[in-house]
Amino acid sequence: MLPSQTSTAPALGGSRWNTFPATGTMTAREFFTGAEPLLQGVIDALQSVDREVLDAQIRATLGLGTRETSLPLVLGPDAAPATRELGAQAETIGREIASWATAALDRLLSHRIPLPAGQLAVRSHCYGHLLTHPAADLLMGRHGGPVTMQLYNEWLHQMVLLRDALLPFVNWQEAPLLVTPTGLRHIEPDRDRFLTELLVRQIRHTTIVDFARRVVTGGSGPDGYGFDHDGGTVLPAVVDAPPLTAPRHLLTWRPGPATRGSAAYVPEVQDYYAAPRTLIEHLPPATGTPGRITGRIVAEPVVDGTRTAHIEVTHNGTSVRVDLGQALRGHRFAQRHGLTASAGASGEVRTADVWTVLGAPGLVWTEGSDVTLDATAQDDIAVLALLGRLYPDNVFLRPVSHRAGPVSAGTSSPRRVVIDIADHGAADRQDSAPKTR
Repeated sequence: MLPSQTSTAPALGGSRWNTFPATGTMTAREFFTGAEPLLQGVIDALQSVDREVLDAQIRATLGLGTRETSLPLVLGPDAAPATRELGAQAETIGREIASWATAALDRLLSHRIPLPAGQLAVRSHCYGHLLTHPAADLLMGRHGGPVTMQLYNEWLHQMVLLRDALLPFVNWQEAPLLVTPTGLRHIEPDRDRFLTELLVRQIRHTTIVDFARRVVTGGSGPDGYGFDHDGGTVLPAVVDAPPLTAPRHLLTWRPGPATRGSAAYVPEVQDYYAAPRTLIEHLPPATGTPGRITGRIVAEPVVDGTRTAHIEVTHNGTSVRVDLGQALRGHRFAQRHGLTASAGASGEVRTADVWTVLGAPGLVWTEGSDVTLDATAQDDIAVLALLGRLYPDNVFLRPVSHRAGPVSAGTSSPRRVVIDIADHGAADRQDSAPKTR
């Protein structure tokens, strides 16, 4: 319960301001509701609340490009794909949390939630969030003071931590957040490392996965492309979405009540540069329309806290396996922009048979002219498997509506591998939930 105060002028120093369990799991909305005592405490301490000032403050703090932003991320045209994806997440999630805050403020002003006897006060260690000038005047002026400022600082920082904890997840409203009696302050060191890499370099996929794991589980693990945890699995979003439109770097929380324990998903081959290769020129060219290929994801047993998974693709009763980790690498590296129907590619354009490529040993690549693969009849999982069989260099995903001419994009080399796919993904997508052996 909230700590009671016996003095009319409470001393700062309380650390329990909520009714969160010692350790528990909450969704974003549940956590927001759990932090409302802080906002009610601000209202009570102020006595005279300027709703518009507080509304503008949370929007400025959670927005990008403002003086008061808590995330000084630049989303220019040269930003890396991961930076753009995470920046778009920050904008979307920040706007939603700000809208929750606006609604909560209106509600708490007219329907006060009960607090313990006395005035609520906490000692909130400053994290350096800038206030707008009107908010500083309101919180520190005639109607405010240290108690009011501490309460608001704690609430504001918890909202920033909430936004940042959710950045890796496409379905962020469903992601389970580990919560302690201090809310989300326990993720501060992990958040600092995550944001430092995001702001100073091209963030690695393993860093995004590690931060997501710490947010969900509170712990770390081996570097990988996803992880299991009690009650579900976190994997890249493309596992559940069309490769042409799925984010490259974001993750999806996939509930699975049967999942027990924690394990990291790791690629079968850590260094794909060293993997054996097959020249596509040594494979027979495509003859006719490719047949239908179906696929499913199968997870291998856990060994020493890690597991691998593969895509099992089947055609005419024959099956081959493609490592899921390599397929996800291929998706991250594949290019989707700059594909035109204009002339400009040099040399002969060669075709290759999709099923032959999927069954070839090692990673398939080309030293000759451009190569096209017709995967327009294949479902999303089969396309993802194909990305896992190709050496991830100068590979393009091209929607069928742009197939009228050669590719005039990528590097100056004509050694491009172009996968033609349906514009919106196959309608009869196979169930992509990993099956465990």
